[in-house]
Amino acid sequence: MENIVINDVLDYGIKIYQDNTCFKFSLDSVLLAEFIEVKSSKLNILDLCTGNCVIPSILANKYSNNIVAVELQQKIFNLAKNSVDLNKMSKQIKIINDNAINIDKYYKTEYFDIVSCNPPYFKIHQKSIINLNDYKSIARHELKINLEEIISIASRMLKNKGYFYLVHRTERLEEIIHTLNKYNLRIKNIQFVYTKDNDNSSLVLIKALKNGNFGLKVNPPIFINRYNSYKNIFKED
Repeated sequence: MENIVINDVLDYGIKIYQDNTCFKFSLDSVLLAEFIEVKSSKLNILDLCTGNCVIPSILANKYSNNIVAVELQQKIFNLAKNSVDLNKMSKQIKIINDNAINIDKYYKTEYFDIVSCNPPYFKIHQKSIINLNDYKSIARHELKINLEEIISIASRMLKNKGYFYLVHRTERLEEIIHTLNKYNLRIKNIQFVYTKDNDNSSLVLIKALKNGNFGLKVNPPIFINRYNSYKNIFKED
């Protein structure tokens, strides 16, 4: 227990259990949660590779929807469950301890209106430098699930005209677009994120529509160094 800490999630009034020996939640998850649009309380939401359950917790803080979260690693699942209980969100958030590729065991296809994911970012190849800490390596690298599997799951679990939200490394955008199209998910909105002025984009946020038509909107860039708070960062003035 000496490695377990409770951290605030920025300015949301949410507490998250974390283990100093594991991969901690990052700004990526906060940005994705802010990017997700929930227009009705009746919409069912699924968050894949949920980690410490930051995305569902922020969504539950903002909306009253039912949310299902999936986390493979037992230790991280336990932290996520404790966080949900601590924040009194257990009636709203259900966490499943399993690989996201097995979600069909728990829910029928086309059950969800929104699917979100902050996935492992890095492919595995001969030159990959893999962290010896399994908790960190599984969170960062495609050891247990890869990009195409995640997109396939999203397409399968989404209702017709449901939305998939993804945060990923900008350098993989070409592959992301190709794979989304393969599974009939059409990008409707792209948000490029920059760490600071004059840098290349490091992150991209994507909103894709199942069985949508071609045609998308590219948002104005977001420069993280210009913000003190990320709450409502994508709300138009």
